[in-house]
Amino acid sequence: MKKIVYTLALAIAFLSCKTGSTSGTAKTNTVDVNINLIDVKEDKVLVTVIPPKIKTDEIIYSIPKTVPGTYSTDNYGKYSDDFKAFDAKGNVLAVKRIDDNSWSVANAKTLAKITYLVGDTFDTEKGTGFGNDDVFSPAGTNIDAGKNFMLNTHGFVGYFQDKLDVPYKVTVTHPETLWGATSMNDDDASNTSDVFVTPRYAVLVENPIMYSKPDYTTFNVNGMDILIAVYSPTGKFTAESITPEMKTMMTAQKNFLGKVNATKKYTVLLYLSSMAKDDAHGFGALEHPTATTVVLPESMPKEKLVESMKDVVSHEFFHIVTPLTIHSKEIQYFDYNAPKMSEHLWMYEGVTEYFANLFQINQGLIDEAEFYTRIADKIEQAKGLNDTMSFTTMSKNVLEQPYKDQYLNVYQKGALIGMCIDIIIREKSNGERGILDLMHKLSEEYGVEKPFNDNELFDEITKLTYPEVGEFLKTHVAGTTPIPYDTYLAKVGVSIASEKAPGSIFLKGQVPYIAVDQKTKEISVRPDIELNPFFTNLNLKAGDVILSINNKPYSLANIYDLISESEIWKENDAVTLQIKRAGKEQTIKGTIKLPYDEKETFKATDASKDKLKNAWLKG
Repeated sequence: MKKIVYTLALAIAFLSCKTGSTSGTAKTNTVDVNINLIDVKEDKVLVTVIPPKIKTDEIIYSIPKTVPGTYSTDNYGKYSDDFKAFDAKGNVLAVKRIDDNSWSVANAKTLAKITYLVGDTFDTEKGTGFGNDDVFSPAGTNIDAGKNFMLNTHGFVGYFQDKLDVPYKVTVTHPETLWGATSMNDDDASNTSDVFVTPRYAVLVENPIMYSKPDYTTFNVNGMDILIAVYSPTGKFTAESITPEMKTMMTAQKNFLGKVNATKKYTVLLYLSSMAKDDAHGFGALEHPTATTVVLPESMPKEKLVESMKDVVSHEFFHIVTPLTIHSKEIQYFDYNAPKMSEHLWMYEGVTEYFANLFQINQGLIDEAEFYTRIADKIEQAKGLNDTMSFTTMSKNVLEQPYKDQYLNVYQKGALIGMCIDIIIREKSNGERGILDLMHKLSEEYGVEKPFNDNELFDEITKLTYPEVGEFLKTHVAGTTPIPYDTYLAKVGVSIASEKAPGSIFLKGQVPYIAVDQKTKEISVRPDIELNPFFTNLNLKAGDVILSINNKPYSLANIYDLISESEIWKENDAVTLQIKRAGKEQTIKGTIKLPYDEKETFKATDASKDKLKNAWLKG
């Protein structure tokens, strides 16, 4: 999973500074499910479930509390109601709701059908998916009749107790105008009905489907068929418009991975949010073995959208290695309603995030300076989190406080752990091997159907590498000792340096230079902060109301556009502002001056280590 905190979250600060038969015989070996996307009522979808043969007097049907890759408690069952159970004659059976996610059905030996209504999670989101109870949008569901349905299947389909390994046959009836993008094969040639069959529940859960007006591209990368599907509510973006960049990136990823991956089809589902109150607000992506769901705001400029897609999709794609191939028993035998978490988020998320950056320098998509800047940024952000908390302890308890609040460190310190292990292996092997080689060996030892024991992984890694790697894991991953990053980077001839880098025009850290009047919705220059060169160069003053920039009007309704678009403005670009000062409108013309911040970064300073450094970055 990859979460992205966009500056919209900071903008908040501005305000405060066809249906199954009613009768029939229960099948013996398959759970038959129908999801009706045609007869949507009150923004809810009817789901009908025909169970396999039940041999107990009572049966429990559950919708997941948590799903793999989310590391959060989301209670998807609370979005379902009007749960009913029937026997073969259509008689109602007694049902008891046990909790948010589970229902108990009495006289279960006679159970022929279950029905319930599902509402979507997008409608309920209040923020960005951080620090609240929102379901992270890429793991969520959307019901927008006739336009879009985001079917993260765990939000619509549940499982019967002790029957997780029973095959599933899911029929989705849908409007003829909508097409379902997924990595699953449709076994129905009809234009209004799709049939998907999976060998067990876990496979179904890992295969999201997005229904919308067909907008997709396909291409092949080294034997892997790639599908890019896009839902853009206003049509601002199309699959074709982002495919060139995606093809370049995914080709580089396949080349980087080499023999590790044997996936034959991979699907990217991109949902672009309108940012309306009843739409998605949690941006990022969620990985699956053969798919990634991505949610981003439609208002982003194309350059920023493509950059974000590269960031999140590259991360999710590398999850093919871990945890989708290399994983512990906690993941292999995942309990959707009483999950036991693994100790190894440093590998599942951290090494994945490290690969998402390393492959770009390895394949020539970015230069050394950019790579070092990214490393420096991760070190800086890791400092803002608990650097003395055991990473394995945090991982094991990530659903609980205080560990839950440290989850975001998997993308920062987790990636840096991967980097240090990579450097240790490179140094000890004279540049011949690295962490990718380690992951190759682990994937040969374990695999999709062969998990490892959580408490044995460090010993196994040490056997496959060097004692120094084992000591590092014991001290800095299981232990509480902060990592001396400069010591490890010095091994490859890289040391700390500083540089001036352009900062945000409208934000100083997390403090905005502008405010919004809640009554008029107007954006104005704040009086209580020292203005940066963008404002002073244009002679903007405290209290000035910004009406438009380059003929585009701005207000609270599109303040995200203003912040997002400003991120791609260039030094000395011409700019025209329409403002209101002391009640009178006026036009200001000038050039853009960016604020610059002194930032810590790294540079290669020891030429004697160039061979090892090049093996690290290009090996």
